[in-house]
Amino acid sequence: MDVNLSLLFTGLPLAKRPAAAAAAGFRAVELWWPWPGSPLPRPPQLDELRSALAEAGTRLVALNLYAGQLPGPDRGALSIPGEEAERFRAHLDLAAGFAASLGCPALNALYGNRVPGVDPDVQDQLALDNLVLAARAAHRAGAMLLIEALNSRESPGYPLVSAESAIELVRRLNTMTGLDNARFLMDLYHLSMNGEDLPSVIDRYAPLTGHVQIADNPGRGAPGSGRLDFPGLLGRLRSAGYRGWIGLEYRHPEDGTDPFAWLAAPGPARP
Repeated sequence: MDVNLSLLFTGLPLAKRPAAAAAAGFRAVELWWPWPGSPLPRPPQLDELRSALAEAGTRLVALNLYAGQLPGPDRGALSIPGEEAERFRAHLDLAAGFAASLGCPALNALYGNRVPGVDPDVQDQLALDNLVLAARAAHRAGAMLLIEALNSRESPGYPLVSAESAIELVRRLNTMTGLDNARFLMDLYHLSMNGEDLPSVIDRYAPLTGHVQIADNPGRGAPGSGRLDFPGLLGRLRSAGYRGWIGLEYRHPEDGTDPFAWLAAPGPARP
């Protein structure tokens, strides 16, 4: 398992979060794009994060590509005509180089919201063009390109709101590029919010899944805070042949309690 440093340890500066994850017993972390307003951060910013990861002994195993203001109103930039799509394209080489320098195996490309007044077909074509470029950049970095479905309740303008829609795009990208490096990001929280049958999703799509993220529903808290059966779901993932990383992408109050206490309970063990 790995810790998402964009939702956990957020009371600390970014450069101190890898050490906090290591102190909690984790050797791997993931991140949303850590500079939401800047698709092209300065080299010292990249060096600071790279050094923090190395000094903590933590590996970056998944990184979101530039997605606009996240957290915030945006859900990606690659399908937004004009400046945002250009910013996304301009940052691909930098992001791929950063990932390659860290041995990061997965880059997540959020699709972006629908724009009022813009033909959805125009956005979808722009998205395909940019995703092909992103897949090629990920390939140069030795990484997968992840495609994620979000939930329609929290992201009503986001067009990929089912496992099937994300899988269809994964398959289309792999056909278009011939690289076979596009994979599904199976976020069990978002899929459960959409009312999907999680065991069925796991059984059908585990072979095309490159990364898994978890949070309980309702509330997006730690497993055990909601109603999802994580021992059963994680066991089903293993039975379906999934051997990749599972990202802990949940919220936890900054109240001094252990966000990972659930891992001490019978069931999955802390890595």
